[in-house]
Amino acid sequence: MQRFEIQGGNALQGSLEVSSSKNSTLALMAAAALGTEEVILNPVPQISDVLTLSELLRSLGASVRFEENALLINGAALDRYQPPYEITRKIRGSVYLAGLLLGRLGQAEVALPGGDEIGSRPIDQHIRGFQALGAEITVEHGMLIGKSRGLRGANIFINRSSVGATINLMLAACLASGVTILENPAREPEVIDTAVLLNRMGAKIRGAGTTRIRIDGVAKLSGYEHAPIPDRIEAGTFLIAAAAAGGDVWVTNVIPDHLRMLIAKLREAGAGVIETENGLRITARRKLRAVDVDTDVYPGFATDLQAPFGVLLAQAAGTGIIRENVFDNRFRYVDELRRMGAEIKVEHETAVFRGVERLSGAPVDATDIRAGVALVIAGLVAEGLTQVFRIEHIDRGYVSIEKKLRQLGAEIQRMPPGAAPVLSNNP
Repeated sequence: MQRFEIQGGNALQGSLEVSSSKNSTLALMAAAALGTEEVILNPVPQISDVLTLSELLRSLGASVRFEENALLINGAALDRYQPPYEITRKIRGSVYLAGLLLGRLGQAEVALPGGDEIGSRPIDQHIRGFQALGAEITVEHGMLIGKSRGLRGANIFINRSSVGATINLMLAACLASGVTILENPAREPEVIDTAVLLNRMGAKIRGAGTTRIRIDGVAKLSGYEHAPIPDRIEAGTFLIAAAAAGGDVWVTNVIPDHLRMLIAKLREAGAGVIETENGLRITARRKLRAVDVDTDVYPGFATDLQAPFGVLLAQAAGTGIIRENVFDNRFRYVDELRRMGAEIKVEHETAVFRGVERLSGAPVDATDIRAGVALVIAGLVAEGLTQVFRIEHIDRGYVSIEKKLRQLGAEIQRMPPGAAPVLSNNP
């Protein structure tokens, strides 16, 4: 397997540009395939999750092709409702195929989605929503099987704010007859971005980003060209990396309003964060102090930034606490940080970080996208050599992260399977 080798201890300096949102792009791809004309998404991040969903859409009959950084999707010929099981299981974003297929074809047989092992992420809210729209849904042998003679608008209360359920029900309801009301939907920027594209394709969606979404069903959707929003999680990752490693970094192609809670916590920890015309500038010229963080749905502290922020707390002055309120298994990176000298105690969904003077390099394993990138940040701040294995997880969510970090002065190399170390812990 490939690995990253990182020689830590360098402060980060310079600027980098954030890619388009991974999570938004996956939803936008399913939305684009709802139409019967070509939709252009430009630019898109060419990461493995996007490539996997492209393969799945092609398997259903849709036309999907790349032209440089643009992705062109035409769902006119979409006529199959059984995406390949072995591919569907690879990514969480494949769950959107259920809403797409029920909306377009009235039938779907989709494997329950895979992706990161970060705890229970049931799709019961998706199922209840589809049933409210008039679909007959069963789950058999790891498959969601849905049939409908025509979806009908309904009032649906989403018990717990869920980005996936909100987007999936928007997809299904766009072509349903009548009016659908989603109460207590997720308010994340990715939901708004998906609604913006769908409206430009001819849908009638109002209220995305609020606590009530109204969807008036239409007969068909057409084409459009759309630019996905910047990736707020990637932006937050680099802001945390700069704060943890120290230095002075400009992060461009950022929407600061998407990162208000993180910005507040970085400032509370002692980092300087300045909004500029081109993005955000972060400076950290002294050891940061520990703070407490509670993850929550947007606009709260993003669970996807919890692991990277944990690295910052692991070598901050004092004791900081993270309470994970979104997923139930998102501290798997803690054991790897302990291998690097971190002092962390986990009890249920709370982790207590007692900051150490410095982490030390060690071989560690990435268990998911965000845990993996957290270990990369740990390698940047650690003394000596860190080897991060299983980096295919990281590649699912970040475009050439090692190249972007090298722009900032980091010593990081991507090593092919079996390659001898380039860097070393030896004097």
